[in-house]
Parts: sequence; C-alpha cells; structure tokens
Amino acid sequence: MNLQLANKVIIVSGAAKGIGAGIVKLLAAESAIPIIVGRNEADNLKLLAEVETAGGKAWQFTAELSDPNASLETINTVLKKFDRIDGLVNNAGMNDGVGLEHGNYEGFMKSLHRNLVHYYLLAHHALPSLIKSKGAIVNISSKTAETGQGNTSAYAASNGGRNALTREWAVELLKYQIRVNAVVVAECMTPQYEKWIKTLSNPEEKLKEITSKIPLENRMTTPEEIANMVAFLLSSVSSHTTGQIIYVDGGYVHLDRALANA
Repeated sequence: MNLQLANKVIIVSGAAKGIGAGIVKLLAAESAIPIIVGRNEADNLKLLAEVETAGGKAWQFTAELSDPNASLETINTVLKKFDRIDGLVNNAGMNDGVGLEHGNYEGFMKSLHRNLVHYYLLAHHALPSLIKSKGAIVNISSKTAETGQGNTSAYAASNGGRNALTREWAVELLKYQIRVNAVVVAECMTPQYEKWIKTLSNPEEKLKEITSKIPLENRMTTPEEIANMVAFLLSSVSSHTTGQIIYVDGGYVHLDRALANA
C-alpha cells in the first residue's frame, strides 16, 4: 500500500532510539523526511546515518524538550530548513517513577515537563504550518493512563493528559482538517525497557511472566508494529480517522488475562 508520504516533513520527538527510531526508519522507507528530535546529538546522528545508508532521507535536531523553550526552537529550526511541516509525532518521554507516597511537588512537575508539556508546546508552535499543510498529529501514549502501574503518578497523569489532548485537539482542529490520533503502547521492547528489566534480580523470569500475560502470541510488541500504525495515521490513507485512541498492544489492556494462557 502506498501511504502517500513521499517528501512529507514529519517531526518525531524522542526519535533516536526505541519506538521513535522505529517510526523514523519506517517513515524514511516510505520516502518521507522524518526529523529526528532527541536530546543526544550522537544518538541522533547515528540514526541519521542508518537512514541514509538505507537510502532514505532524514534530518536531525538536538533538543532537551523538558526545557519549554526547546519546543519553539525546534519548530523554528525545522521551518527555517524546510519551510513546511506535514506531520508531528509526539513521542519523547520516560517512565520516571515519580509516585504518590514518596514523591514531591518538584519531581511531579519536572516529570510533567518531561512527559506532557512538550506535547502541547510542539503542537502549539507547529500549528500554523500544520494548518497550511492540513497535516496530522499522532501522540504516543501508554497503558499506564488506564491500567495504572504503581509508583508512577506523574507518568500516568502525563499519559492521561496525552489521551485527553488527543480528543481535545481532534475537536479543535476539525475546522482545519487536521487529524489527531493516539497510539497506546503497553509492553514494547525498547532500550529503555531493556535497561529497566535488567535492574531486576530475575530479569529473564520477569520478562517471561510479563509476556505470558500478553494475549496475542505471548510476546512483546515491537517498535516496528507501533511504527506501522503511526505511519498509517499520518498518511492520507487514514483520511477519515481522527480523535481515536488506538491500542497496539497484543490485546494486553482490554482482553481477558485468562486468554493469555488459553
């Protein structure tokens, strides 16, 4: 299927590794021009080289998006280089374990900036260009918004906010024909996830326990599977899809756990 993304300039935040990198590689394979936005220039450049070696086009900008000023700088720099923005994928963030019992105001607010505020700011600053292009926005979200996890109040709140903003923006931007959707991730093997599981005393046993609870094929979702849905939602092939919160999770959130071992 031709996703009609050729030469579309699409910003991907948190793009250097994991889900973001998977999205960048697929967009480049579809002949789009993904903009790699990440905090580590070396990681950005490594991914950029991979894309170019594979015959694709991309560009990178180094930014620490937890700094509110970085979002405007990112958008202005991309517009100076390309003079257009056709899509935005809000993906940057991390499960930073700011809980309720042992958390505090400073940590909670810092986490909101790390995980939610830049979703709003990137979209806000990109909006004039997206209006011109009738572009699309995809917000990457997490199961924690619905299932909870424990000891991660700020991250859960951020993802609840991501889902709410998805529906809010879909309504507000109808008049511009800008579509806004979210992709919810549950258990996906990324470098961040791999780093976390290695901190456990029994990583292999824990991973086996987790995958046993994923109904479809008892396995982790791959970044490529997330990327496939994101690319579809960015493309005109999904031209009548907006305001949707789509779970690419092997049935983890909504299917009966009893099915996992059926």
